[in-house]
Amino acid sequence: MTSRTPSFAKMALLVTSLMAAGSVFAAPSADGITVYNAQHESLTQAWVDGFTHDTGIKVTVRNGDDSELGNQIVQEGAASPADVFLTENSPAMVLVDNAGLFAPVAPATLTQVNSAYRPAHGKWIGIAARSTVFVYNKDKMTAKDMPKSLLDLADPSWKGRWAASPSGADFQAIVSALLEQKGEAATLAWLKAMKTNFTAFRGNGTVLKAVNAGQIDSGVIYHYYPLVDQSKTGENSNKVGLYYFKHKDPGAFVSISGGGVLASSKHKEEAQAFLKWVTGKEGQAILKTGTSFEYAVGQGAESNAKLTPLAELDAPLVDASKLDSKKVVELMTKAGLL
Repeated sequence: MTSRTPSFAKMALLVTSLMAAGSVFAAPSADGITVYNAQHESLTQAWVDGFTHDTGIKVTVRNGDDSELGNQIVQEGAASPADVFLTENSPAMVLVDNAGLFAPVAPATLTQVNSAYRPAHGKWIGIAARSTVFVYNKDKMTAKDMPKSLLDLADPSWKGRWAASPSGADFQAIVSALLEQKGEAATLAWLKAMKTNFTAFRGNGTVLKAVNAGQIDSGVIYHYYPLVDQSKTGENSNKVGLYYFKHKDPGAFVSISGGGVLASSKHKEEAQAFLKWVTGKEGQAILKTGTSFEYAVGQGAESNAKLTPLAELDAPLVDASKLDSKKVVELMTKAGLL
């Protein structure tokens, strides 16, 4: 036994104190839990380090992107080695949920997150959030030039003036919200106009860099990319302004990063404990003090002070459990974007 392994006395004390607090935390198992992680690696590692420090439960992380890991879990089915699935966006959670592969989230964990940031059925839960934002080059555009709506970007006047990363899960999540709000016909029409008007880049960070460099006037990405860049050198965002659509516009969509416990998990107590820790006080505090610049979603949790408060974004009401990634891919392919 190495010095990193909790002694039996420490484990017993841990279990006793957690039981007294009414926690779902479990005693560490020999092999710990496996997390399929599509969230930012640094953020999840901070969560893992804090959780293991507090509980002694070992966590093995397998990193990938939303659609890759979501589809992998579906293919693996009941044979999946994953205990927990974490995503950047909720459509991948819906994919796994629709396959019937999630166990219900523990009731005590559900109460830790505002109902606006978790599906009502309780099969998975929000762990963080990010807002859609319109970024623009401040040397090329001013406040009077801003589109009133995301839908305005379909107008011919925007041809060659905006960018996005259509192959990424982030943008596809934004389209999934548009589909949920406006329906299939309107979404397809907007996507076809997008194909004519926009310039494709690979990755939101590349869109940000292109806007900053003046290669393109503007772009649609998530809010935290400029903030992360500003926390470093700022070289890819110094000339970029952020415009929030608000007014419950499709462009004001707030995407929920999700977490769920697999029904096939052989370590359900530890997996539930991890999800409770991430959505609890300690896990959500990492969103406030860290440099991911994503929104905290826990009850009473504060987000990083540099963020525009969630309440001020006036986001549309979207049922995260109905975001259809398969239909989005179908429509984007039909429009010639994929």
